[in-house]
Amino acid sequence: MNEIAIAVEAIKNAVLRSQYQAAKDVNRVQLALYFGVGRFLFSKKGKRTWGTKVLESISTKLRNELPGLRGFSAENLKKMRQFYENWQFLDSSDLTNTIQKLPVRRNSVVATTELEKAVVIIPEFIINAPDFPLEDFFNVPFTHHVAIFGKVKNLVERYFYITKTAQEHLSVDSLKLSIKRHDFQRKKEATNNFPSTLSNSKIVRKAVEMFKDEYLLDFINVEEIGERDIQDIDEKVVENEIVHNVKNFIMTFGKDFSFVGNQYHLEIYGKEFFTDLLFFNRELNCLVAVELKKGEFKPSYLGQLCTYLKILDDKIRKPHENQAIGIVLCKTVDKKFAEYVIQDYNKPMGVATYKTMADMPEKMQKVMPDINELKKLF
Repeated sequence: MNEIAIAVEAIKNAVLRSQYQAAKDVNRVQLALYFGVGRFLFSKKGKRTWGTKVLESISTKLRNELPGLRGFSAENLKKMRQFYENWQFLDSSDLTNTIQKLPVRRNSVVATTELEKAVVIIPEFIINAPDFPLEDFFNVPFTHHVAIFGKVKNLVERYFYITKTAQEHLSVDSLKLSIKRHDFQRKKEATNNFPSTLSNSKIVRKAVEMFKDEYLLDFINVEEIGERDIQDIDEKVVENEIVHNVKNFIMTFGKDFSFVGNQYHLEIYGKEFFTDLLFFNRELNCLVAVELKKGEFKPSYLGQLCTYLKILDDKIRKPHENQAIGIVLCKTVDKKFAEYVIQDYNKPMGVATYKTMADMPEKMQKVMPDINELKKLF
């Protein structure tokens, strides 16, 4: 058997075995198959006889052997090779060297069997990097992976887009738009002290990814609530609107948030405090306190929030829960100044801004549906 025939036989058997397991875990099995095929093709990379024409021949012969087979065009075979090349550090079995050393015996079934074993159906991924988002990795379709490693070179940035895609169920177009918008860079610019105050690196990554640096609370229409001057709106008005529209707020804030209460009562040594909004996040397994401020960020807000977090951790938190996180929501913030101040606190906190309907450009407000008309429709 020549090399092309051997390759076709090995990949064909890998496809058949993966199809058998696909009912259990479609995406995981598919990615594992592509990883294994990519590993095999990568071992041939650099050989003059293994150029584009060889991939086209393999693709054609595979379709002949397995009528109706999709996803194994020459271009996709090339992407599988790139997939392995970009993630080969996940492969701890060192099969690449093994494949390269395999003797190719012409007209021998032995060669086919050895190469078939080399195209491992489900590679045993042993992750040396503790921050690697393994679960999210397997929940991201292959086409999305191609978009990520094709446009993003930084490893941490790739982790970010993998997690974002898995958790937000992004389409390929939405993912590409997110990369084009540089969402990762915007996340990095968010003001918080999570890396220095949260001990678990996985929780740090999730917390950084979860909280934004600005929230659009477009369900709060100040004219609708009888206010004419945006400067006259205080935190209580915004808080009441958030409580009234808590479902909308949670959808804006992110996934896995449950509303605990507003003006949540805290007490220590006879002193009473009331945190504006209190949530619980299932993903982070912690309480999240949100403080609303109508004006510009002030350092004293962090001191106030730090006190609330201390009491929440000591008096409210359950033994199995992680430490509470706090977010200050202001109208405006000098980010560099806030970053400078927040690093001295030992409780995990972030500072973000918010906008209401009144803050939106007039042109945008005009195209938004009228709230009274919507009420009539419903």
